[in-house]
Amino acid sequence: MKIDFRLYLITGSHFCENENILPVARVACAAGIKAIQLREKGWSARQVFETATQLKEICGASRTKLFINDRADIADAVGADGIHLTSQSLPVSVVRNFVTFPKLIGVSTHSLAEAALAEANGADFIVFGPIFDTPSKRVYGSPQGLEKLKQVAKGVRIPVFAVGGIDSERAFQCRKNGAWGVALISAIMSADNITKKILEFETALGSL
Repeated sequence: MKIDFRLYLITGSHFCENENILPVARVACAAGIKAIQLREKGWSARQVFETATQLKEICGASRTKLFINDRADIADAVGADGIHLTSQSLPVSVVRNFVTFPKLIGVSTHSLAEAALAEANGADFIVFGPIFDTPSKRVYGSPQGLEKLKQVAKGVRIPVFAVGGIDSERAFQCRKNGAWGVALISAIMSADNITKKILEFETALGSL
C-alpha cells in the first residue's frame, strides 16, 4: 500500500467529551482526512477492539486508512490498514510475520539512528519528533527542531512525518525541511472547528 496521506491524525480521548473519539473521527473523515491512528494507551484490549471495530466502519465509508497503535492482533482482528509501533514494540519484521495480510507499518522515532533502524527493519514510514515543544511529548525529551528533522528526512528513503507542537504554519515549515507530512493529536482532537482545522493543514501541506 502506498503512503497516500500527508496528515496523520492520532487519537487522544482526553481531549474529547466523555472520552468518546468517534464523533471526532466522523467529522474528520467527512472533512477528508486520509489516515487515523487509534492510540489510547490507558484502555483495555477490549475497549481498543470495540472502538477499533466502530472506527473501521467510519473510516471505511470515506476510504480513510485506519492504524492501530502497537496491537497487531487487534489490527488484524478488525481488518485495519496498518499498525503503528514504538521503540518498546515488537520489531517490524516480527509483526509482519504474523499479520494475515499486508499492512502498512509506521514506527515512532526520536533520532536518526532509530529512524535508520526502522527503515532497515522494513517500516513503511516513520514519525519523528517532537519537533517543537508540546506537553504530551515532553517525556521524550527536548524538542528536536527543524534542523534534525531535515537530517532525518535526508537520512532515510521512507516518508517521515513530523510530530510535536505543530500548527498549520509549522506544518509548512516541516514540509520545507523534508517531512512528507505531519502527525497531529491536540491540534485536531481539541479544535473548535475540526473541518476548518483539517483544511488549514491540508492547504499548508500541499497535495500529493
